[in-house]
Amino acid sequence: QGREEGIKDRPCAIVLAAAASEDRTKVTVLPVTHTPPADVRFAVEIPAITKRRLGLDDRRSWIVVSEGNQFTWPGPDLRPHPGHDLASIAYGFLPPNLFREVLTRFLVFARAGLATQVRRTE
Repeated sequence: QGREEGIKDRPCAIVLAAAASEDRTKVTVLPVTHTPPADVRFAVEIPAITKRRLGLDDRRSWIVVSEGNQFTWPGPDLRPHPGHDLASIAYGFLPPNLFREVLTRFLVFARAGLATQVRRTE
C-alpha cells in the first residue's frame, strides 16, 4: 500500500541484488504470506519440503510475485530469523526451479507495470 514501514515482520524472497557501493547491495525482495492469493497468477506456493528446510512454519505459504520491496542491504528493514541471533538474517536458498519461476513471474509483472514496487527508507 506504499507504506515506508511494513505492518509486520515477514520472511521474503530476494529476487534481485546489485552492488550499490563497496559494502552495500540494493536488493528487491518479495513477501512471503500465509494468505492464499485471490488469483494464482499473483503468487507462487512454497512446497512444504522447502518450508521445512528453510525453518518456516508448516502452514501453506506463497511468495507474492506482484509486490516488490527495494532497500539497501544491510539496512534497518532486516530482521533476524526467529529464534536465532542477529547474524542470522538469511533462511537459505530456494530450489533453483522454484527461484526461476518466482523471478520470471515477478519480471513479467514488473515489465507490464503490474507489480507494486516500494522503495524502503534507510
